[in-house]
Amino acid sequence: MKKSVYSRPNKPFFVSVQHRASRDIPKALDIKKPLVIDKASECHVTPCSVAHRMVEYLGPPGDFCTLEPSAGTGALVSTLLANGYPSEKICAIERHHKLAAHVETLGVPVIQTCFLTYAEEVKGRAEFQRIVMNPPFSKVLRHIEAAMSLLGQNGDSLPATLVALVPVTFDHDEAETLETLPEDTFSTCRVRTKVIRFIQDVDEGNRRERNR
Repeated sequence: MKKSVYSRPNKPFFVSVQHRASRDIPKALDIKKPLVIDKASECHVTPCSVAHRMVEYLGPPGDFCTLEPSAGTGALVSTLLANGYPSEKICAIERHHKLAAHVETLGVPVIQTCFLTYAEEVKGRAEFQRIVMNPPFSKVLRHIEAAMSLLGQNGDSLPATLVALVPVTFDHDEAETLETLPEDTFSTCRVRTKVIRFIQDVDEGNRRERNR
């Protein structure tokens, strides 16, 4: 065997490396902590498509005092803002601390209390021309009654309007059923629901003013 097999070829020991531009190390993405919804809150998040139609049922947007009495995760509040309702004219009510803090990030005033308590405290002193709501199903009758007590023209010439998402079993002589939703509308429960609307005409608003 040739001795050259055991010898290193005449090659340099070091090889020059061309300069390579270093890339910026990407920043770690902030992972948002998921919003955990307590089962006791009865917060059934309104799907975006349903929320959009509910806000449309209120009528053309304007400079109205608008109430969302069961703000939850802010699905309806977000839709109101996206449709041109001024944030400073929206009043959101939410009793649960984490949910209320989340809705506040949308830039609207949030009152952290039970809506039924709030309605009793401001009755006769506050009126809302637009109300949109997805109330707790177990207390839907009381929440609708409380919301109706706050519905008013607030000095405006246009009728006041309330749109609500309620179980199909809810019945009211003055309510107009706009649509019935499929049973799988909510991922957290299987319940048949519908969207209803109350429109308070000018004469009715004047009667309420006289009776106060």
